[in-house]
Amino acid sequence: MNAIRYWESRRILYNLALAAVAIALVIKTWPHFQPAFELRTLPPLLGLAAIANVLYCAAYAVEAVFADAGARAAWQHRRWIVLLGGTLLAMLIETYWILDEIYPAVHAPGA
Repeated sequence: MNAIRYWESRRILYNLALAAVAIALVIKTWPHFQPAFELRTLPPLLGLAAIANVLYCAAYAVEAVFADAGARAAWQHRRWIVLLGGTLLAMLIETYWILDEIYPAVHAPGA
């Protein structure tokens, strides 16, 4: 129960960090991304958000490894490292995905 309370309360921060990256990239390249803002692009966007949240659940696997009572106390004081590392990794993957996979597929106005 402690693991669920810890990880689920931080899922909001994880999602906000990923949203901030996406918003920053779209704002920085707005003229290019403007044509992509259509209703038909919403389902793939929601699918990617769902994948990001499923991958967040990997933290529970790490939590299970340290469920042993001997390592539990030390783990509870250091699990923020997994949160930070996982969030930074997700932000890196998101940046790559937007700039390398999505950005080239969007047709800029006048192109």
